[in-house]
Amino acid sequence: MSGASQAPQAATDRAMAATAPTAEAVEAVLRSALEPTELDVIDDSHLHAGHAGAREGRHFTVRICSARFTGLNRVAQHRLVYDALARWMPRGVHALAIEARAP
Repeated sequence: MSGASQAPQAATDRAMAATAPTAEAVEAVLRSALEPTELDVIDDSHLHAGHAGAREGRHFTVRICSARFTGLNRVAQHRLVYDALARWMPRGVHALAIEARAP
């Protein structure tokens, strides 16, 4: 790859880093939206370095327990998490592993 073609990719990578959420930002949004009794957000991005999707956004594991999940099936629980993080899903989050449960 020539230096000229690397420059646009480097600019894209910097822009992605600026718009991608941190684990702390994901945690803050989930705390506000779902009022969890337990929440653990892990940034797994470093495990995917070199993976094609690594340039498309960050990788997170979310372990969450919320009364909002009571009576909901797994798909509905995950939908609530995705809805809360909607602003980052099209760009900023490439992968999201969710372990959701009700208290």
